[in-house]
Amino acid sequence: MDRRWTIAPLLLVAACSAQPPTPVAGEAYVRLAAVPGRPAGGYFVIRGGAKDATLIGVEAAGVARAELHGSRMTSNGMVTMESLRTVPVPARATVSFAPGGRHVMLFGMPATATPGATLPLTLRFADGQTTRADARVIAAGDVAPE
Repeated sequence: MDRRWTIAPLLLVAACSAQPPTPVAGEAYVRLAAVPGRPAGGYFVIRGGAKDATLIGVEAAGVARAELHGSRMTSNGMVTMESLRTVPVPARATVSFAPGGRHVMLFGMPATATPGATLPLTLRFADGQTTRADARVIAAGDVAPE
């Protein structure tokens, strides 16, 4: 048997499973506020690249301001929300932005951001890299997309 045909499938599998050089974002959605004029929440999953990265911000087309936030339980059992300057994204790790945890507060949503629309999110990293995730817009009471 020709040795090239034995090695070729292994090389193909290795190429397909290679770690992307930069972080990749996906599974993105934006939940509109129940009260018009209030901020929306942005959620997504980041898969770390080949080396550690630091998320420093998110931008969304037509949105006045986007802030990284985190929710956490305090010692007295209350949930508090705090602004996050950065979010570490370890190499080859998964970092989730989900309800009850890290999320992006989106202030001044554009009128075009209605349920069923898509809102492009641009994630910015400390090393200057960016990645894009197209977020599905859902209403306040809608079930999160899977």
